[in-house]
Amino acid sequence: MQKKLFLYSASALALAGCTKQKESRPNIIVILADDLGYGDVNAYGSTTISTPNIDRLGNEGIKFTNGYATSATSTPSRYALMTGMYPWKNENAKILPGDAPLIISETQHTLPKMMQDAGYVTGAIGKWHLGMGNGNVDWNKTVKPGAREIGFDYSCLIAATNDRVPTVYVENGDVVGLDPDDPIQVSYEQNFDGEPTALTHPELLRMQWSHGHNNSIVNGIPRIGFMKGGQKARWKDEEMADYFTGKVKEFITQNSDHPFFLYFGLHQPHVPRTPNERFAGSTNMGPRGDAIVEADWCVGQVIAHLEELGLLENTLIVFTSDNGPVLNDGYKDGAVEMLGRHDPKGGLRGGKYSLFDAGTHVPLFVYWKGQIQPTVSDALVCQMDLMASFAALLGCPLNGEFDSQNQLPALLGKSDKGRDELIIEAQGKMAIRQGKWSMIPPYAGPATNLTGNELGNMPDFTLYDMESDPAQTNNVASQYPEVVEQLKSRFFNLTEGYYKSKVEEVELK
Repeated sequence: MQKKLFLYSASALALAGCTKQKESRPNIIVILADDLGYGDVNAYGSTTISTPNIDRLGNEGIKFTNGYATSATSTPSRYALMTGMYPWKNENAKILPGDAPLIISETQHTLPKMMQDAGYVTGAIGKWHLGMGNGNVDWNKTVKPGAREIGFDYSCLIAATNDRVPTVYVENGDVVGLDPDDPIQVSYEQNFDGEPTALTHPELLRMQWSHGHNNSIVNGIPRIGFMKGGQKARWKDEEMADYFTGKVKEFITQNSDHPFFLYFGLHQPHVPRTPNERFAGSTNMGPRGDAIVEADWCVGQVIAHLEELGLLENTLIVFTSDNGPVLNDGYKDGAVEMLGRHDPKGGLRGGKYSLFDAGTHVPLFVYWKGQIQPTVSDALVCQMDLMASFAALLGCPLNGEFDSQNQLPALLGKSDKGRDELIIEAQGKMAIRQGKWSMIPPYAGPATNLTGNELGNMPDFTLYDMESDPAQTNNVASQYPEVVEQLKSRFFNLTEGYYKSKVEEVELK
């Protein structure tokens, strides 16, 4: 990384259209966990796993009991975070393969571009999963468009997920450690001649797959997709947390004398769960539990580094998760068998991939030492709202139409009012949360998927009172038909042109 590169880009755009003075501009860090559930951290009442660093952010900041991602899967929720737009308005905002093109337009106004306009140095480190390049990526050359083209001065990323190829780090568009004599080839269609897979060479595996993960083997772990070459550039799974945390600390150090915005995409506890050996046995829950402890360590390292540099009091930290939890997501790692008393959903229903609440209802904490007083907030807020809220904090106008709403008073603990309503999405299917009500339209399909999570496919409109029944055990649609009709009207109005009924006999009006 070169500090002068960061400062050049930021200074060229410093304070364009923004009104707040430099001294009122805190550093901003968004830490986004991967598949971490509402019940996976102690701050919401769990007693089965220790997460003291994550809990510190919640217990000493604003702890939201109604914090949401827009979506129950990774790519669309990250799209909403970066763009301030509902992902279902972009047909490409769905779970992406590792070689997918960038799904955010280079001309689109984004959260990092807005931060650049406010004079911030911007960085993206960790999991990405928003696509890179224009399709047919040549990983042996600089890959673009990517993070730089949507507003990040610096980036060090994995292209998709840690269970997908290519299993390499991409820093500022270039594969780290690539040997030009061993070029990388990637395909999601067919294998390369002579390359072992989980099906042809099961004896090479140190982690067994349960479904969908039986293609190329890297570090003894079968992946999704096929890869050849790039041996020296391939990551070692157990070193990923240390690697990315080191990059985060380096970015903070190099930009300690200038306002910075940092997106830190944790890869835990997404599969394959391979925490560093020093975390092995940290819990009684196997690799998933140990990976959560490792994620907590990453958060602690960030906090400690900010304290060491004297930056903690001038840094606003948001911690959240891209979607709800999942146990068996393609590998036999004991996550189901070793769960014990732990409830990753925190008493909610569903999980990753689901329209039920646990799919999108996630941990969400906002911490700013000395500026935010410890508060438990019931305000309905969404990660998508960070864009408009940060714009308000920095006095930056948002030009154009956005679904992001200014919830700065709630995020700073100055108001207990949040959104009036939110459309949530799970694999192209949508539902509405409004006030205390949650309404799920009818959808065809199985009740559960291969992960064991309930999907929310119901034969008719269902209504739940989230205040008295957060576990969504009692469908009260027949008791409150007027509420159902009001929510149906609002839902169809908000999603007009996008909602497609999956049950042909349903009348939309």
